[in-house]
Amino acid sequence: MGEVGGFLTQPAQASARRPVEVRLRDYREVTLPMPAQVVAAQGGRCMDCGVPFCHHGCPLGNLIPEWNDLVYRDDWRGASERLQLTNNFPEFTGRLCPAPCEPSCVLAINDAPVTIKQIEASIADRGFSEGWVRAEPPSSRTGLRVAVVGSGPAGLAAAQELNRRGHWVTVFERADRLGGLLRYGIPDFKLEKWVLDRRLDLLSAEGVSFETGRDVGTGTSLGTLRASFDAVVIATGAGVARELDVPGRELGGVHLAMAYLEQQNRRVAGAQFPADLEITARGKHVVILGGGDTGADCLGNVLREECISVRQFELLTEPPASRADSNPWPQWPLILRTSVAHEEGGVREFGVLTTHLRGSHGVVTNLHGVRVDYDSESDRGTVATKREFSVRADLILLAMGFTHPEHTGLLDQLGAAYDVRGNLAVDEHFQTSVEGVFAAGDVHRGASLIVWAIAEGRRAAHACDVYLATGERGRDDGHAMAGADDARSERR
Repeated sequence: MGEVGGFLTQPAQASARRPVEVRLRDYREVTLPMPAQVVAAQGGRCMDCGVPFCHHGCPLGNLIPEWNDLVYRDDWRGASERLQLTNNFPEFTGRLCPAPCEPSCVLAINDAPVTIKQIEASIADRGFSEGWVRAEPPSSRTGLRVAVVGSGPAGLAAAQELNRRGHWVTVFERADRLGGLLRYGIPDFKLEKWVLDRRLDLLSAEGVSFETGRDVGTGTSLGTLRASFDAVVIATGAGVARELDVPGRELGGVHLAMAYLEQQNRRVAGAQFPADLEITARGKHVVILGGGDTGADCLGNVLREECISVRQFELLTEPPASRADSNPWPQWPLILRTSVAHEEGGVREFGVLTTHLRGSHGVVTNLHGVRVDYDSESDRGTVATKREFSVRADLILLAMGFTHPEHTGLLDQLGAAYDVRGNLAVDEHFQTSVEGVFAAGDVHRGASLIVWAIAEGRRAAHACDVYLATGERGRDDGHAMAGADDARSERR
Protein backbone atom coordinates (compact mmCIF):
# COMPACT_ATOMS: atom_id res chain seq x y z
CA MET A 1 0.00 0.00 0.00
CA GLY A 2 1.75 3.14 -1.20
CA GLU A 3 5.41 3.61 -0.35
CA VAL A 4 6.63 1.34 2.42
CA GLY A 5 7.45 3.70 5.25
CA GLY A 6 6.47 6.68 3.10
CA PHE A 7 4.80 8.39 6.02
CA LEU A 8 8.21 8.46 7.75
CA THR A 9 10.13 10.00 4.87
CA GLN A 10 7.54 12.16 3.11
CA PRO A 11 6.12 15.11 5.07
CA ALA A 12 2.55 16.20 4.54
CA GLN A 13 2.27 18.95 1.96
CA ALA A 14 -0.78 21.15 1.48
CA SER A 15 -1.92 22.63 -1.83
CA ALA A 16 -0.58 26.08 -2.61
CA ARG A 17 -2.95 29.05 -2.56
CA ARG A 18 -2.93 32.19 -4.63
CA PRO A 19 -1.39 35.17 -2.80
CA VAL A 20 -3.87 37.12 -0.66
CA GLU A 21 -3.22 40.42 -2.40
CA VAL A 22 -3.97 38.78 -5.76
CA ARG A 23 -7.03 36.71 -4.89
CA LEU A 24 -8.79 39.59 -3.13
CA ARG A 25 -9.08 41.29 -6.52
CA ASP A 26 -11.30 38.56 -8.00
CA TYR A 27 -13.63 35.67 -7.13
CA ARG A 28 -11.67 32.81 -8.68
CA GLU A 29 -10.82 29.72 -6.65
CA VAL A 30 -8.15 30.28 -4.03
CA THR A 31 -6.50 26.84 -4.03
CA LEU A 32 -4.09 25.98 -6.85
CA PRO A 33 -3.84 22.54 -8.48
CA MET A 34 -1.12 20.33 -7.07
CA PRO A 35 1.46 18.81 -9.46
CA ALA A 36 0.81 15.14 -10.18
CA GLN A 37 4.14 13.98 -8.79
CA VAL A 38 3.46 15.76 -5.50
CA VAL A 39 -0.01 14.19 -5.28
CA ALA A 40 1.56 10.77 -5.89
CA ALA A 41 4.07 11.34 -3.10
CA GLN A 42 1.25 12.35 -0.75
CA GLY A 43 -0.67 9.20 -1.70
CA GLY A 44 2.44 7.22 -0.81
CA ARG A 45 2.09 8.39 2.80
CA CYS A 46 -0.93 6.09 3.22
CA MET A 47 0.44 3.53 5.67
CA ASP A 48 -1.46 0.28 5.02
CA CYS A 49 -2.80 0.52 8.58
CA GLY A 50 -4.89 -2.66 8.28
CA VAL A 51 -8.02 -1.04 9.70
CA PRO A 52 -8.68 2.08 7.60
CA PHE A 53 -10.20 4.44 10.15
CA CYS A 54 -10.56 7.01 7.37
CA HIS A 55 -13.66 4.98 6.44
CA HIS A 56 -14.96 5.66 9.94
CA GLY A 57 -14.80 9.38 9.24
CA CYS A 58 -16.25 9.34 5.71
CA PRO A 59 -20.07 9.19 5.41
CA LEU A 60 -19.69 8.00 1.82
CA GLY A 61 -17.41 5.12 2.71
CA ASN A 62 -14.89 6.24 0.08
CA LEU A 63 -12.25 3.65 -0.82
CA ILE A 64 -9.50 5.99 0.33
CA PRO A 65 -6.56 3.60 0.80
CA GLU A 66 -7.23 2.07 -2.61
CA TRP A 67 -7.13 5.29 -4.58
CA ASN A 68 -4.21 6.59 -2.53
CA ASP A 69 -2.23 3.53 -3.62
CA LEU A 70 -3.33 3.81 -7.26
CA VAL A 71 -2.25 7.45 -7.45
CA TYR A 72 1.10 6.55 -5.90
CA ARG A 73 1.51 3.89 -8.61
CA ASP A 74 0.57 6.42 -11.34
CA ASP A 75 -2.67 4.61 -12.17
CA TRP A 76 -4.82 7.72 -12.24
CA ARG A 77 -7.57 6.15 -14.29
CA GLY A 78 -7.93 3.32 -11.80
CA ALA A 79 -8.00 5.86 -8.99
CA SER A 80 -10.71 7.82 -10.79
CA GLU A 81 -12.83 4.68 -11.19
CA ARG A 82 -12.45 3.78 -7.50
CA LEU A 83 -13.38 7.31 -6.46
CA GLN A 84 -16.53 7.38 -8.56
CA LEU A 85 -17.75 4.06 -7.14
CA THR A 86 -18.75 5.72 -3.88
CA ASN A 87 -18.93 9.46 -4.60
CA ASN A 88 -21.16 11.00 -7.27
CA PHE A 89 -19.50 14.41 -7.12
CA PRO A 90 -15.87 14.23 -5.92
CA GLU A 91 -15.15 17.51 -7.72
CA PHE A 92 -17.49 19.15 -5.16
CA THR A 93 -16.35 17.36 -2.01
CA GLY A 94 -12.69 17.75 -2.98
CA ARG A 95 -13.25 21.50 -2.82
CA LEU A 96 -15.89 21.93 -0.11
CA CYS A 97 -15.86 19.00 2.30
CA PRO A 98 -14.18 19.66 5.70
CA ALA A 99 -12.66 16.19 5.28
CA PRO A 100 -13.74 14.30 8.43
CA CYS A 101 -11.72 11.41 6.99
CA GLU A 102 -8.41 13.15 7.67
CA PRO A 103 -8.54 13.40 11.49
CA SER A 104 -9.66 9.74 11.45
CA CYS A 105 -6.46 8.75 9.62
CA VAL A 106 -4.23 6.61 11.84
CA LEU A 107 -1.36 8.99 11.17
CA ALA A 108 -3.37 11.72 12.89
CA ILE A 109 -2.73 10.06 16.25
CA ASN A 110 0.66 11.74 16.45
CA ASP A 111 1.44 13.21 13.02
CA ALA A 112 -0.10 15.09 10.10
CA PRO A 113 -2.68 12.83 8.41
CA VAL A 114 -2.68 11.85 4.76
CA THR A 115 -3.89 14.86 2.75
CA ILE A 116 -6.96 12.94 1.55
CA LYS A 117 -9.07 15.90 0.44
CA GLN A 118 -6.50 17.36 -1.95
CA ILE A 119 -5.75 13.91 -3.39
CA GLU A 120 -9.48 13.47 -3.99
CA ALA A 121 -9.73 16.86 -5.74
CA SER A 122 -6.72 16.03 -7.91
CA ILE A 123 -8.16 12.67 -8.96
CA ALA A 124 -11.54 14.23 -9.75
CA ASP A 125 -10.08 17.01 -11.88
CA ARG A 126 -7.73 14.59 -13.66
CA GLY A 127 -10.70 12.36 -14.46
CA PHE A 128 -12.48 15.23 -16.20
CA SER A 129 -9.41 16.52 -18.04
CA GLU A 130 -8.59 13.05 -19.38
CA GLY A 131 -12.18 12.37 -20.45
CA TRP A 132 -12.62 9.45 -18.07
CA VAL A 133 -15.65 11.10 -16.45
CA ARG A 134 -18.37 11.16 -19.08
CA ALA A 135 -22.09 10.72 -19.44
CA GLU A 136 -23.21 7.13 -18.83
CA PRO A 137 -26.96 6.87 -19.52
CA PRO A 138 -28.64 3.59 -18.53
CA SER A 139 -28.89 0.95 -21.25
CA SER A 140 -32.61 0.44 -20.60
CA ARG A 141 -35.51 2.11 -18.82
CA THR A 142 -37.97 0.76 -16.26
CA GLY A 143 -40.75 3.09 -17.38
CA LEU A 144 -41.16 4.33 -13.79
CA ARG A 145 -40.98 8.04 -13.01
CA VAL A 146 -39.46 9.72 -9.96
CA ALA A 147 -39.66 13.40 -8.99
CA VAL A 148 -36.77 14.89 -7.02
CA VAL A 149 -37.58 18.20 -5.33
CA GLY A 150 -34.44 20.27 -4.79
CA SER A 151 -31.26 20.44 -6.86
CA GLY A 152 -28.63 20.69 -4.14
CA PRO A 153 -26.06 17.92 -3.57
CA ALA A 154 -28.58 15.54 -1.95
CA GLY A 155 -31.14 15.98 -4.73
CA LEU A 156 -28.57 15.69 -7.51
CA ALA A 157 -27.04 12.53 -5.97
CA ALA A 158 -30.47 10.94 -5.61
CA ALA A 159 -31.34 11.91 -9.18
CA GLN A 160 -28.18 10.41 -10.64
CA GLU A 161 -28.53 7.16 -8.71
CA LEU A 162 -32.20 6.70 -9.64
CA ASN A 163 -31.44 7.52 -13.28
CA ARG A 164 -28.64 4.96 -13.30
CA ARG A 165 -31.20 2.37 -12.24
CA GLY A 166 -33.25 3.10 -15.33
CA HIS A 167 -36.00 5.28 -13.87
CA TRP A 168 -37.09 8.50 -15.55
CA VAL A 169 -36.06 11.27 -13.17
CA THR A 170 -37.17 14.91 -13.14
CA VAL A 171 -35.55 17.39 -10.75
CA PHE A 172 -37.67 20.38 -9.68
CA GLU A 173 -35.91 23.54 -8.52
CA ARG A 174 -37.72 26.69 -7.39
CA ALA A 175 -34.80 29.01 -8.16
CA ASP A 176 -34.02 30.23 -11.65
CA ARG A 177 -30.86 28.11 -11.88
CA LEU A 178 -29.84 24.68 -10.63
CA GLY A 179 -27.53 23.75 -7.79
CA GLY A 180 -29.17 24.90 -4.57
CA LEU A 181 -26.57 26.17 -2.11
CA LEU A 182 -23.82 25.06 -4.50
CA ARG A 183 -25.08 27.79 -6.83
CA TYR A 184 -26.23 30.56 -4.54
CA GLY A 185 -24.64 29.80 -1.18
CA ILE A 186 -21.04 28.74 -1.84
CA PRO A 187 -18.80 31.60 -3.06
CA ASP A 188 -16.95 31.26 -6.34
CA PHE A 189 -13.62 31.56 -4.55
CA LYS A 190 -14.40 28.10 -3.11
CA LEU A 191 -16.32 26.62 -6.05
CA GLU A 192 -16.32 28.30 -9.44
CA LYS A 193 -19.70 27.72 -11.04
CA TRP A 194 -18.34 26.20 -14.25
CA VAL A 195 -17.45 23.17 -12.10
CA LEU A 196 -21.12 22.84 -11.14
CA ASP A 197 -22.35 23.46 -14.70
CA ARG A 198 -20.00 20.81 -16.05
CA ARG A 199 -21.59 18.20 -13.81
CA LEU A 200 -25.15 19.38 -14.58
CA ASP A 201 -24.41 19.01 -18.29
CA LEU A 202 -23.35 15.41 -17.67
CA LEU A 203 -26.51 14.65 -15.69
CA SER A 204 -28.62 16.06 -18.53
CA ALA A 205 -26.71 13.95 -21.04
CA GLU A 206 -27.42 10.88 -18.90
CA GLY A 207 -31.15 11.51 -19.15
CA VAL A 208 -32.02 13.46 -16.00
CA SER A 209 -34.62 16.18 -16.71
CA PHE A 210 -34.55 19.54 -14.92
CA GLU A 211 -37.28 22.10 -14.39
CA THR A 212 -36.31 25.42 -12.81
CA GLY A 213 -38.65 28.05 -11.43
CA ARG A 214 -40.96 25.30 -10.11
CA ASP A 215 -41.86 25.86 -6.47
CA VAL A 216 -43.51 22.57 -5.58
CA GLY A 217 -46.14 23.12 -2.92
CA THR A 218 -46.85 26.67 -4.05
CA GLY A 219 -46.78 27.21 -7.80
CA THR A 220 -46.98 23.47 -8.46
CA SER A 221 -49.17 21.42 -6.13
CA LEU A 222 -47.72 18.35 -4.49
CA GLY A 223 -50.88 16.46 -5.39
CA THR A 224 -50.27 17.08 -9.09
CA LEU A 225 -46.70 15.90 -8.70
CA ARG A 226 -47.62 12.71 -6.87
CA ALA A 227 -50.28 11.90 -9.47
CA SER A 228 -47.69 12.20 -12.25
CA PHE A 229 -44.81 10.27 -10.64
CA ASP A 230 -44.40 6.84 -9.08
CA ALA A 231 -42.29 8.18 -6.19
CA VAL A 232 -41.00 11.48 -4.84
CA VAL A 233 -37.68 12.34 -3.17
CA ILE A 234 -37.62 15.58 -1.19
CA ALA A 235 -34.21 17.24 -0.83
CA THR A 236 -35.03 20.88 -0.19
CA GLY A 237 -32.49 21.52 2.55
CA ALA A 238 -32.80 23.28 5.91
CA GLY A 239 -33.69 26.80 4.89
CA VAL A 240 -34.90 28.46 8.10
CA ALA A 241 -32.03 30.49 9.54
CA ARG A 242 -31.49 31.03 13.25
CA GLU A 243 -32.58 34.55 14.10
CA LEU A 244 -31.14 37.26 16.34
CA ASP A 245 -33.74 38.04 19.00
CA VAL A 246 -32.49 41.38 20.35
CA PRO A 247 -33.80 44.97 20.29
CA GLY A 248 -32.88 46.66 17.02
CA ARG A 249 -33.12 43.56 14.82
CA GLU A 250 -35.68 45.39 12.67
CA LEU A 251 -33.19 48.11 11.66
CA GLY A 252 -32.08 48.42 8.06
CA GLY A 253 -28.66 47.00 7.30
CA VAL A 254 -29.26 43.79 9.33
CA HIS A 255 -29.56 40.80 7.01
CA LEU A 256 -29.50 37.02 7.06
CA ALA A 257 -26.22 35.71 5.69
CA MET A 258 -27.86 33.68 2.93
CA ALA A 259 -29.63 36.77 1.55
CA TYR A 260 -26.26 38.46 1.21
CA LEU A 261 -24.47 35.39 -0.18
CA GLU A 262 -27.15 34.79 -2.80
CA GLN A 263 -26.89 38.39 -4.00
CA GLN A 264 -23.13 38.15 -4.08
CA ASN A 265 -23.17 34.96 -6.15
CA ARG A 266 -25.68 36.51 -8.52
CA ARG A 267 -23.53 39.65 -8.78
CA VAL A 268 -20.45 37.59 -9.61
CA ALA A 269 -22.54 35.89 -12.33
CA GLY A 270 -23.39 39.30 -13.79
CA ALA A 271 -26.67 40.27 -12.12
CA GLN A 272 -27.40 43.81 -10.96
CA PHE A 273 -29.73 44.98 -8.19
CA PRO A 274 -31.54 48.28 -7.64
CA ALA A 275 -30.00 50.40 -4.89
CA ASP A 276 -32.95 49.99 -2.52
CA LEU A 277 -32.68 46.18 -2.67
CA GLU A 278 -28.91 45.80 -2.81
CA ILE A 279 -27.01 44.30 0.13
CA THR A 280 -23.42 45.44 -0.19
CA ALA A 281 -20.40 45.75 2.12
CA ARG A 282 -18.50 48.22 -0.05
CA GLY A 283 -17.30 51.16 2.02
CA LYS A 284 -18.97 49.91 5.21
CA HIS A 285 -18.05 48.73 8.69
CA VAL A 286 -19.26 45.11 8.78
CA VAL A 287 -20.03 42.73 11.65
CA ILE A 288 -20.62 39.03 11.00
CA LEU A 289 -22.37 37.08 13.75
CA GLY A 290 -21.43 33.40 13.61
CA GLY A 291 -18.04 31.71 13.43
CA GLY A 292 -18.82 28.78 11.12
CA ASP A 293 -18.39 28.19 7.41
CA THR A 294 -21.26 30.51 6.44
CA GLY A 295 -19.67 33.32 8.43
CA ALA A 296 -16.31 32.65 6.77
CA ASP A 297 -17.99 32.74 3.34
CA CYS A 298 -19.42 36.16 4.23
CA LEU A 299 -15.99 37.28 5.41
CA GLY A 300 -14.31 36.42 2.12
CA ASN A 301 -17.02 38.24 0.20
CA VAL A 302 -17.04 41.48 2.21
CA LEU A 303 -13.26 41.67 1.95
CA ARG A 304 -13.51 41.36 -1.84
CA GLU A 305 -16.14 44.09 -1.81
CA GLU A 306 -13.60 46.37 -0.09
CA CYS A 307 -15.38 47.00 3.18
CA ILE A 308 -13.77 49.49 5.57
CA SER A 309 -13.56 46.99 8.43
CA VAL A 310 -14.98 43.61 9.35
CA ARG A 311 -15.35 41.77 12.65
CA GLN A 312 -16.57 38.19 13.01
CA PHE A 313 -18.11 37.39 16.39
CA GLU A 314 -18.69 33.88 17.76
CA LEU A 315 -20.71 33.17 20.91
CA LEU A 316 -18.63 30.16 21.97
CA THR A 317 -15.23 30.49 23.61
CA GLU A 318 -12.17 30.03 21.42
CA PRO A 319 -11.43 26.32 20.80
CA PRO A 320 -8.01 24.91 21.71
CA ALA A 321 -5.24 24.67 19.11
CA SER A 322 -4.97 20.89 19.63
CA ARG A 323 -7.18 18.06 20.86
CA ALA A 324 -8.34 18.08 24.45
CA ASP A 325 -8.03 14.85 26.45
CA SER A 326 -11.82 14.56 26.36
CA ASN A 327 -11.76 14.63 22.54
CA PRO A 328 -9.56 11.64 21.57
CA TRP A 329 -8.71 10.25 18.13
CA PRO A 330 -10.52 9.24 15.92
CA GLN A 331 -13.29 11.65 16.93
CA TRP A 332 -13.71 14.87 14.98
CA PRO A 333 -11.23 17.27 16.65
CA LEU A 334 -12.91 20.26 18.30
CA ILE A 335 -10.06 22.67 17.63
CA LEU A 336 -9.56 26.17 16.25
CA ARG A 337 -9.84 26.17 12.46
CA THR A 338 -8.75 28.87 10.08
CA SER A 339 -10.38 29.14 6.66
CA VAL A 340 -8.90 30.73 3.57
CA ALA A 341 -11.01 33.83 4.30
CA HIS A 342 -9.44 34.24 7.75
CA GLU A 343 -6.05 34.46 6.06
CA GLU A 344 -7.27 37.44 4.07
CA GLY A 345 -8.19 39.90 6.83
CA GLY A 346 -10.73 40.92 9.40
CA VAL A 347 -10.87 40.46 13.16
CA ARG A 348 -12.23 37.26 14.67
CA GLU A 349 -13.41 37.31 18.28
CA PHE A 350 -14.87 34.57 20.49
CA GLY A 351 -17.11 34.68 23.54
CA VAL A 352 -19.27 37.55 22.30
CA LEU A 353 -22.99 37.88 23.09
CA THR A 354 -24.99 40.56 21.27
CA THR A 355 -27.33 42.46 23.63
CA HIS A 356 -28.89 45.07 21.31
CA LEU A 357 -28.43 47.07 18.14
CA ARG A 358 -28.60 50.84 17.82
CA GLY A 359 -29.35 52.87 14.71
CA SER A 360 -30.10 56.23 13.21
CA HIS A 361 -32.96 57.07 10.85
CA GLY A 362 -33.98 53.42 10.78
CA VAL A 363 -30.54 52.10 9.79
CA VAL A 364 -28.13 50.24 12.08
CA THR A 365 -25.04 52.11 13.27
CA ASN A 366 -23.75 50.14 16.27
CA LEU A 367 -23.73 46.67 17.79
CA HIS A 368 -23.67 46.40 21.57
CA GLY A 369 -22.56 43.25 23.34
CA VAL A 370 -20.83 41.66 26.30
CA ARG A 371 -17.97 39.23 26.64
CA VAL A 372 -19.05 35.83 27.91
CA ASP A 373 -17.37 32.70 29.17
CA TYR A 374 -19.35 29.98 27.44
CA ASP A 375 -19.53 26.53 28.98
CA SER A 376 -20.11 24.19 26.03
CA GLU A 377 -20.72 21.17 28.28
CA SER A 378 -23.66 22.77 30.09
CA ASP A 379 -24.67 24.79 27.02
CA ARG A 380 -24.74 27.97 29.06
CA GLY A 381 -23.00 31.31 28.78
CA THR A 382 -21.88 33.15 31.88
CA VAL A 383 -22.19 36.86 31.16
CA ALA A 384 -19.46 39.13 32.47
CA THR A 385 -21.53 42.33 32.68
CA LYS A 386 -18.55 44.55 33.36
CA ARG A 387 -17.14 43.73 29.93
CA GLU A 388 -19.73 45.53 27.85
CA PHE A 389 -18.65 47.00 24.53
CA SER A 390 -19.93 48.65 21.37
CA VAL A 391 -18.63 48.60 17.79
CA ARG A 392 -19.51 50.53 14.66
CA ALA A 393 -21.69 48.47 12.31
CA ASP A 394 -23.17 49.71 9.04
CA LEU A 395 -23.91 46.13 7.90
CA ILE A 396 -24.62 43.15 10.13
CA LEU A 397 -24.79 39.66 8.64
CA LEU A 398 -26.45 36.88 10.65
CA ALA A 399 -24.61 33.61 10.04
CA MET A 400 -25.71 31.71 13.14
CA GLY A 401 -26.80 28.48 11.51
CA PHE A 402 -30.14 26.97 10.54
CA THR A 403 -32.94 25.55 12.65
CA HIS A 404 -35.02 23.35 10.32
CA PRO A 405 -36.51 23.22 6.79
CA GLU A 406 -39.23 25.57 5.64
CA HIS A 407 -42.63 24.14 6.58
CA THR A 408 -44.85 26.53 4.66
CA GLY A 409 -45.81 25.19 1.26
CA LEU A 410 -44.40 21.81 0.29
CA LEU A 411 -43.88 20.14 3.68
CA ASP A 412 -47.10 21.30 5.30
CA GLN A 413 -48.97 20.32 2.14
CA LEU A 414 -47.34 16.90 2.29
CA GLY A 415 -48.72 16.35 5.79
CA ALA A 416 -45.80 14.15 6.82
CA ALA A 417 -44.53 13.90 10.38
CA TYR A 418 -41.76 16.12 11.73
CA ASP A 419 -39.18 15.16 14.33
CA VAL A 420 -38.67 17.07 17.59
CA ARG A 421 -36.40 19.59 15.86
CA GLY A 422 -38.89 20.37 13.12
CA ASN A 423 -37.09 18.36 10.45
CA LEU A 424 -38.93 15.97 8.15
CA ALA A 425 -39.07 12.61 9.93
CA VAL A 426 -38.06 9.47 8.00
CA ASP A 427 -37.80 5.79 8.81
CA GLU A 428 -34.72 3.62 8.39
CA HIS A 429 -35.44 3.46 4.65
CA PHE A 430 -35.50 7.27 4.23
CA GLN A 431 -39.25 7.14 3.68
CA THR A 432 -41.47 9.77 5.26
CA SER A 433 -44.77 8.92 6.95
CA VAL A 434 -46.37 9.38 3.51
CA GLU A 435 -45.90 6.24 1.43
CA GLY A 436 -43.83 6.67 -1.69
CA VAL A 437 -42.31 9.97 -0.52
CA PHE A 438 -38.67 9.86 0.56
CA ALA A 439 -36.36 12.53 1.99
CA ALA A 440 -32.60 13.06 1.95
CA GLY A 441 -30.08 15.54 3.25
CA ASP A 442 -30.63 18.58 5.42
CA VAL A 443 -34.43 18.52 5.07
CA HIS A 444 -34.52 15.62 7.53
CA ARG A 445 -30.99 15.61 8.96
CA GLY A 446 -30.73 19.31 9.75
CA ALA A 447 -27.97 21.56 8.45
CA SER A 448 -24.94 19.37 7.84
CA LEU A 449 -22.03 18.70 5.50
CA ILE A 450 -22.03 18.30 1.71
CA VAL A 451 -20.58 14.81 2.11
CA TRP A 452 -23.56 13.83 4.26
CA ALA A 453 -25.96 15.30 1.71
CA ILE A 454 -24.45 13.21 -1.10
CA ALA A 455 -24.37 10.09 1.07
CA GLU A 456 -28.01 10.48 2.07
CA GLY A 457 -29.05 11.25 -1.51
CA ARG A 458 -27.48 7.95 -2.56
CA ARG A 459 -29.09 5.97 0.25
CA ALA A 460 -32.52 7.49 -0.26
CA ALA A 461 -32.23 6.67 -3.96
CA HIS A 462 -31.38 3.03 -3.19
CA ALA A 463 -34.36 2.77 -0.83
CA CYS A 464 -36.66 4.43 -3.37
CA ASP A 465 -35.41 2.06 -6.07
CA VAL A 466 -36.19 -0.97 -3.91
CA TYR A 467 -39.63 0.45 -3.17
CA LEU A 468 -40.29 0.81 -6.91
CA ALA A 469 -38.81 -2.58 -7.79
CA THR A 470 -40.62 -4.61 -5.11
CA GLY A 471 -43.76 -2.56 -4.57
CA GLU A 472 -43.35 -3.22 -0.83
CA ARG A 473 -43.04 -0.25 1.44
CA GLY A 474 -39.90 -0.23 3.54
CA ARG A 475 -38.47 -3.48 2.23
CA ASP A 476 -34.79 -2.58 2.11
CA ASP A 477 -32.99 -5.64 3.38
CA GLY A 478 -30.06 -7.23 1.59
CA HIS A 479 -32.23 -9.81 -0.19
CA ALA A 480 -34.58 -7.16 -1.56
CA MET A 481 -31.67 -5.05 -2.82
CA ALA A 482 -30.02 -8.07 -4.44
CA GLY A 483 -33.32 -9.01 -6.09
CA ALA A 484 -33.75 -5.51 -7.42
CA ASP A 485 -30.19 -5.53 -8.76
CA ASP A 486 -30.83 -8.87 -10.47
CA ALA A 487 -34.02 -7.52 -12.03
CA ARG A 488 -32.18 -4.47 -13.32
CA SER A 489 -29.43 -6.63 -14.78
CA GLU A 490 -32.00 -8.70 -16.66
CA ARG A 491 -33.70 -5.59 -18.03
CA ARG A 492 -30.39 -4.28 -19.32
